[in-house]
Amino acid sequence: MKKEAKETQVVHGIHTGDTNTLDLVAPIHMTSAFEFKNAAHGAGLFSGKDDGYIYTRISNPTVSMFQAKMAILEGGEDAIATSSGMSAIASIALSLAKPGDNFVSCATVYGGTYALFTENLKALQIEARLISPALSDSKKAIESLVDKKTRFLYMETPANPTLDVIDIEMWAGIARKHLIPLVVDNTFATAYLQNPLLIGADVVVHSATKYISGHADTIGGVIVGKKKMMDRIRAEYIHHFGPTMSPFNAWLFLRGIKTLAVRMERHCLNAMRVAEWLNSHPKVTKVYYPGLPSHPGHSIAKKQMKCFGGMIAFEVSGGIKAGQAVMDNVHICRLAVSLGDCDTLIQHPASMTHSTYTKEDRTAAGIPDGLIRISVGIEHADDIIKDLENSFSFIA
Repeated sequence: MKKEAKETQVVHGIHTGDTNTLDLVAPIHMTSAFEFKNAAHGAGLFSGKDDGYIYTRISNPTVSMFQAKMAILEGGEDAIATSSGMSAIASIALSLAKPGDNFVSCATVYGGTYALFTENLKALQIEARLISPALSDSKKAIESLVDKKTRFLYMETPANPTLDVIDIEMWAGIARKHLIPLVVDNTFATAYLQNPLLIGADVVVHSATKYISGHADTIGGVIVGKKKMMDRIRAEYIHHFGPTMSPFNAWLFLRGIKTLAVRMERHCLNAMRVAEWLNSHPKVTKVYYPGLPSHPGHSIAKKQMKCFGGMIAFEVSGGIKAGQAVMDNVHICRLAVSLGDCDTLIQHPASMTHSTYTKEDRTAAGIPDGLIRISVGIEHADDIIKDLENSFSFIA
């Protein structure tokens, strides 16, 4: 039987869980523990001889449904749902690397990820070797950072907040050569627009809080990959550190996924309209959007993405003060961090999401002080543009 299209997979793709009532909508299994049929049944579950549920920190039917859905969408064998995107990233890093090890990452990542890599993991004697955006397409530069203690490669593409596009296939080739996994944060693109596992990556991570939810009402993360790798991450970190997704949050993500295709198509259409308008505006000095032919990663984005996503960054003439004037005078755009919501969100990375970087490190990562990031929502594009146009009138 022919594999269903992605638009069909986001609506269907899994059964509705452990129930005899034929629920049309997946049920929420709000229980901390599960009853055993008898002592032998309980012993069999704990030993791993039998399949089933013991305790929701370990597994839960609603969470399992969300995990199965994400594995289908990303083309992976298995998935792990976690309490947040950051807990997902931490779970990967702390499972794959130990004190004395290192890993190679692109320098431009979400600010929380950057702090985890450069502060928390450093304190555990796990070294993050960061490669600048200018060198992220150089095999020689990347491989110069890899040695016998390198445990994985890590990237965001498109990257937060500069929308850098990194060649997944090229990085995957380096990872295979050195027999280490490639981890890709796919939050900006989503499983609808990009599938890193099908291009050569070994592990995909999402802040499901963003586009997977789509409605700004829940927090969660997800890791997808081969079953052997997922079993390792579960055994070495998840089960005992306990960054568990709640069944209710998993249910909200399952609900959000059903509209992922139509939402992403609208996000992409709106973002292209807004990016083209920004690119022609006299008060805008630079636009960062992979869909524009002027973007340095445009050709790679065309190769590995279905469309170019809903995230845009831009700079206005007048620097930080001008950017503050824009953000303080929008009405339809909401001044808030996060992304992937139905609402258009606008924020200032240097003072908000990426304030964990020093000024010098932001410069090295290609994040200008005056950069503004927009998560383009699903409102009418004309209204988003009018709102921005009005805010630009407050630039001195």
